[in-house]
Amino acid sequence: MIDNLHKNTGKTLEDWIGIVAKENLQKHGDILKFLKENHGFSHGFANLVAHKALKTDAGSAENQDDLVKKQYQGKEHFWPIYLQLIGEIEGFGNDIEFAPKNSYVSVRRKKQFAMLTPATKTRFEIGVNLKGKAAQGILEADTKPNAMCSHKISVTHESELTDEVISWLRNAYEAAG
Repeated sequence: MIDNLHKNTGKTLEDWIGIVAKENLQKHGDILKFLKENHGFSHGFANLVAHKALKTDAGSAENQDDLVKKQYQGKEHFWPIYLQLIGEIEGFGNDIEFAPKNSYVSVRRKKQFAMLTPATKTRFEIGVNLKGKAAQGILEADTKPNAMCSHKISVTHESELTDEVISWLRNAYEAAG
């Protein structure tokens, strides 16, 4: 994606980080808005530059485990959900990458197919990419503007990680290959 950023814009990632720094933008959402509105960025490229500029991506973190642990501060009761999901997802294949960010973990194959997010103190969200699939049952459409996933599944306890949840994740994994 970094190579494509240069091909598409004529500027390197470092150039864009410098542009963002000159604007003195300190919030992820502000950087996204600036790059999209002023430079015609897609959400994906704006998100890449924002994470790199703020050093909130897995590659910028000294310790990725610390990024994940920080997500669960005050939400420790969701840790068993995260661990169970990681175990299930790892069983799908050996081509999976877990990429922690500040507030979620991106799960990728050739492209992102899921996000694991302790969203609030009462809700854990599993984002899944199943573009073109109608929402049904526990699978809700993610209607947030610029959502990184097409659908989400909300759970509150590991007992809700049913075969249906795992099946939706597996479908997203298979669609990403």
